[in-house]
Amino acid sequence: MDPNEKLDTPKHESKLVAAVDVGSNALRMAIAEVLPNGEFEILERLQRAVRLGQDTFLRGRLGGQSMRAAVSVLQDFRQVLRLYEVGPLRAVATSAVREASNSDTFIDRVFMATAFQLEVIGTSEESRLTVSAVRRAVGDALDVNRGASLIADVGGGSTLLTLLEDGEIVSSHGLRLGSIWLQEMLATSQESPDRSTELLRHHIWNALSTARTSLPLDRVQSFIAVGGDARFAAREVGKPTDVPDLMIVEQADLDRLVRQCQKYTAEELSRRHGLPFAEAETINPALLVYQLLLKKTQAERLIVSHVSMRDGLLLELARAATGQEDEGLVKGMIHSAAALAEKYGVDPAHAGAVADLAIQLFDLLQADHGLSTRHRLLLRVAAMLHEVGALINPRSLHKHSYYIISNSEIFGLNRNETEIVAHTARYHRGGGPKPTHIDYAALPREKRVVINKLAALVRLADALVRGHGDSTRRMRFDREGDELIVHLPAAADLLLERRALVGRRDLFEDVYGMKVRLEEGQ
Repeated sequence: MDPNEKLDTPKHESKLVAAVDVGSNALRMAIAEVLPNGEFEILERLQRAVRLGQDTFLRGRLGGQSMRAAVSVLQDFRQVLRLYEVGPLRAVATSAVREASNSDTFIDRVFMATAFQLEVIGTSEESRLTVSAVRRAVGDALDVNRGASLIADVGGGSTLLTLLEDGEIVSSHGLRLGSIWLQEMLATSQESPDRSTELLRHHIWNALSTARTSLPLDRVQSFIAVGGDARFAAREVGKPTDVPDLMIVEQADLDRLVRQCQKYTAEELSRRHGLPFAEAETINPALLVYQLLLKKTQAERLIVSHVSMRDGLLLELARAATGQEDEGLVKGMIHSAAALAEKYGVDPAHAGAVADLAIQLFDLLQADHGLSTRHRLLLRVAAMLHEVGALINPRSLHKHSYYIISNSEIFGLNRNETEIVAHTARYHRGGGPKPTHIDYAALPREKRVVINKLAALVRLADALVRGHGDSTRRMRFDREGDELIVHLPAAADLLLERRALVGRRDLFEDVYGMKVRLEEGQ
């Protein structure tokens, strides 16, 4: 459901939030109470095994039986939420639903049966939520905020890897190394334990070696592991730390655990360790991924965090309720956008100047557009990326910018936000939004209004930068009635400025209902 939407109509204002995670191997829900300082306390965690990933990764679509089972579990979750009178909640689905050809059918069935508006999130969003939870749990502990660190989450469909430098996020990657996906693709369930391990180890090692150009694992000094299988390793061979939710697994102990586990089938592991079969089945492939990842780094141990993506969802809901924001994640988003701009040869000086002017305009016109601080961040990202399409074709760069951005993973942005950024960049030049633009016209009205407001600012800022060169830092704006006054340095050539604005201020004047007037001097 919408994060701001209430479940039914509670009898009183609730400070409870909930996160629902439809994963590849299980459906999980966490309910928490939000504290006044923006932190939260978990009240209940629920988990039910449903093998959605088994169908998707083998046949490319969700099976009827697994869909019925998942809907039944979600109906049970709904009843629990009613008992708690939970307020804001967010329900998300990951790789099993994301990659299924009939995902829309499943999402519709979930909505009809439970009223959950299930949101399919990408790997970038998964990483952002997981990293947010890990940063909260780790804090300044164990020196993970110095040097290069890796956060790894081996899920059922993929392995999410996030690289940090001195505590700041520099890149995020999703690898096809999920525990269920590996088993289905390599058909290891029919092999002996030794043969299964051999196949898994060979495939994982090759995949990591292939990815080394974009993943500088050899620089990593601290390795943080999250996920149920990492927690299993911590329970079996881990050592406690001074931080309650963190455990240490030394490399030698992990190697010993892998050697022990690889001797047994999933059924045997389930009996020996008292685990549900669905959990035991993922242990061997997941532990192999963690082990081989660790060997690719300089780290000598795993730091196992007990948090999950659901904790990131809860933290996000709690922060939304208290108006807080994770500055570290914001920096990670800006860094990711800058990396994408660099990849496509964007002039950083021009992009930075456009972004700065667009933000000035956003702040000045806050009362006119009524947008949030999150929209302000999307505006900055769009301004940084508005010229990425020039590498393909400078004459129609705005159209190519839209295509590149809409098909890119920008850390910290969900699919909806990426779409807003792509359209904002699309309309920084050329014709403004029109009903004949199919991708734009298909958007809901609320989203089109946001795009119009942001694109008008980028469009005007870009025109001013092009007409004014390097002197934009001395440019300032005022609002007088129905006019936006642009104050230019004394040496400015107003003829050049006016020419630069021709065809560029139209969207701004239409959206904000004010004229743009240039004035020389401060």
